[in-house]
Amino acid sequence: MSAPLLAVQDLCVHFPIRGGWFGRAQGAIRAVDGVSFEIRAGETLGLVGESGCGKSTLGNAILRIVDPNGGAVRLCDVDLATLDAAGLRAARRRVQMIFQDPYASLDPRMTVGASIGEPLSAHGLARGPELWKRVGSLLERVGLSAAHAGRYPHEFSGGQRQRLVIARALALSPDLIVCDEPVSALDVSVRGQILNLLLELQRAFHTAYLFISHDLSVVRHVSDRIAVMYLGRIVEIAARDPLFGRPLHPYTQALISAIPLPDPPAQRRRSRIILTGETPSPAKPPSGCPFHPRCPIAADRCRREVPALEPKSSGASVACHLVT
Repeated sequence: MSAPLLAVQDLCVHFPIRGGWFGRAQGAIRAVDGVSFEIRAGETLGLVGESGCGKSTLGNAILRIVDPNGGAVRLCDVDLATLDAAGLRAARRRVQMIFQDPYASLDPRMTVGASIGEPLSAHGLARGPELWKRVGSLLERVGLSAAHAGRYPHEFSGGQRQRLVIARALALSPDLIVCDEPVSALDVSVRGQILNLLLELQRAFHTAYLFISHDLSVVRHVSDRIAVMYLGRIVEIAARDPLFGRPLHPYTQALISAIPLPDPPAQRRRSRIILTGETPSPAKPPSGCPFHPRCPIAADRCRREVPALEPKSSGASVACHLVT
């Protein structure tokens, strides 16, 4: 197999909790706590988990929107986590991001053409007529018209704005795009159009995606492999069909069992896994396996030892002492 495009190793992002008269650190929120995975060129890795598990923070740490406390983020042979400002600026030509809210992603005071062309201008890739020609081409590529370049964001619908954000992300022809909940703010009728557009663009440009979402049906539609995250850690990584057909980690099993089926009789017959208790605070994670307070099969070892994410005979990687 070819070398991975992106390799994340033991990545940690901890936010200090400060208090008292002098604002001293009194603990830390372990938003991302030792995460490792790889993405290959042209591949889509879906990242799922409950709200607050650290998915968006992980995406931000890859692009150095937030600085990690430890670990490595290697894009080919370049560790993004150690680059200075100039090196990071150059590396960001190869990694772009699509944010969740298309309304907040575009400057309301700039025309959409200026917003899309700004990366090209900032990196010295195009100016003048050539820049506007490329802006028009990008607009048409995402299903809009080159004539829209002179309009402002408020003149577009939510789905159209997300197309504009996608066009801006594509402007630098990146190798990897981090998609942070790119359809969650859109109407259901529009989501399919945007997802199909992302898949079409991936086939055309061979771009890799890290697709972050809490919607398992969306992730199943677009992903080649899926990573499941819980309380700042990845608990399972597997190819899409095996993960949905035979999930191995107890948390993944509970997530899959919560997906509604389109067949009412089958829905009534299925066995749901209902997790008890609340998700622990990332400021005070439990000892041992972070999932053990809610796990229906937890053993004494789970309460004492943190399981490593290890490959299993099925081909999946699972962080669980009880999965062989």
